[in-house]
Amino acid sequence: MTSVVVSGLGVMSPFGAGVKAYWNGLVAGACAIRPVTLIATEGFRCRIAAEVPERIAGSPRRSRADRLALAAAREALADAGLGREERAEAALIVGAVGGGMLEAEGWYWSRFAGERPKHTRELRSTLPLSHAAVLGSALGLGGPRETLVTACSSGAASLAIAADLIAAREAPVALAGGVDALTRICFMGFNALRLLDPEPCRPFDRDRRGMSIGEGAAFVVLEDGARARARGARVYAELCGYGMTTDAFHVTSPHPAGEGMVRAMRAALERGRLAPGAVGYANAHGTATPQNDRIEARALREVFGEGRLLVSSTKSMIGHTMAAAGALEAVATVQALGHEVIPPTANHTTPDPEVAFDCVPRVAREAAVEFAISNSFGFGGQNVTLLFGRAER
Repeated sequence: MTSVVVSGLGVMSPFGAGVKAYWNGLVAGACAIRPVTLIATEGFRCRIAAEVPERIAGSPRRSRADRLALAAAREALADAGLGREERAEAALIVGAVGGGMLEAEGWYWSRFAGERPKHTRELRSTLPLSHAAVLGSALGLGGPRETLVTACSSGAASLAIAADLIAAREAPVALAGGVDALTRICFMGFNALRLLDPEPCRPFDRDRRGMSIGEGAAFVVLEDGARARARGARVYAELCGYGMTTDAFHVTSPHPAGEGMVRAMRAALERGRLAPGAVGYANAHGTATPQNDRIEARALREVFGEGRLLVSSTKSMIGHTMAAAGALEAVATVQALGHEVIPPTANHTTPDPEVAFDCVPRVAREAAVEFAISNSFGFGGQNVTLLFGRAER
């Protein structure tokens, strides 16, 4: 049976460029949610988000999201040590939602203000599929290529599909991940729905009031385990299994009993041939909305019981990065296994009696965990759970 392992990591996050900055920020329990600078926020209930803080290298002809994706993908490929020949047969799976919408919005608002933009290049990369085209061409990735749009679970779903390609021997190696840049339509939409907290979000806290928006990109290199070890690659973790379900209960709300979430977690365990008791940590979807956190807590209790599982939400530090969230959280989960440290749930001060687990409040915790899951639950009931196992030592 083919094992699928993680042999490369790359990140652009609200903590800055690179995996090291990302992991150090998470372990420190730092909160990167600050006043928004990329778009105008006057008149909004919420005026904060987690933006990537530094100038992103690359041609200004490319969208911010394309440049985020390229930076993270290049780091992952370099980390895995993949050369030109290996890249030529590598699959590329990208989870995306916003595409180049930020630039398209800028073009629109310029026209609305009576200006005459000199070009329309901002409109060429609007669709999410632009990322796969840019990455495939720029990085010489010649294998199967797909773009997944499954709302907030897109980044996680990309890893699941890439794992399938490797297990089916349709590709020996794959670059998979997700990307989203902050956009007006996303920020305005969640404000209109009154789902954003005016202060940094507080997942699983009794007094939580809503989510925080973020942006970023994360990519991982997945490959056949035997192949990775034969070429002397560093193996971070094994992707032991995944679960993908759709409960389609409501356009935005999850099933009130977390039915699809439960099935996704159980499917991941079944694929990995593991009992629930083998899992020691869950990187939760943890958006900090009163409803979603309560339902995810019920689903976790249904699958894993009460009291034993460590659960945290890294969205408390980098916000909800939309299509990038599942990939960023997968990297956090892999790092937690390798470093034997569980990242905290920042801003958590008041326990919620409906949350029956230890959510690692405010301070990271040392813990040697053999297996961990990462949950991503998108609008419309699009649920993905990834199951990771610690690398052999």
